[in-house]
Amino acid sequence: MLDWWNASKDAVIEILTLSVMLFGLFGLIIPVLPGLVIIWVAALGFGIAAGFGTLGWIMFALITLLMIGGSFIDNVLMGTQARQSGASWISIAAALVFGIIGNLLLPVIGGLLAALLALFGAEWIRRKDWREALKAVRGMAWGCGWAFVIRFIMGVVMIGLWMIWAWV
Repeated sequence: MLDWWNASKDAVIEILTLSVMLFGLFGLIIPVLPGLVIIWVAALGFGIAAGFGTLGWIMFALITLLMIGGSFIDNVLMGTQARQSGASWISIAAALVFGIIGNLLLPVIGGLLAALLALFGAEWIRRKDWREALKAVRGMAWGCGWAFVIRFIMGVVMIGLWMIWAWV
């Protein structure tokens, strides 16, 4: 009877963890949700509930590194692509600040819209050419798209690492 209870408890923990992780993966599509952080918190909760063990600590360390790296990838790729498209660092910094403010004022799309509009405005003022300003915005949008793809792949890898931890 006790073995059945432990197996059921483990299954519930695994199903709950996987559900939260999949929610985090879906959260990557909605910019206001920190999808990679949600996946990481689910892995942490699993480790606390089920125990870490040697394999668990190794997998959790890898999951943590992916979460940290993925959390910075947005800003790095968006800024790099905008810079390669001719934007100044001051314009990129303004886009970052307005992106944070926009995310707070209008969750889901406010951050991205505010960042792109701020970059366009700053570059238009700097260059006096709306085509060149738009070129910088396209670069930032391109970087945002690539950042999403990379974060999504990182999320899938994080879930895969947890599956190895949970089911091996």
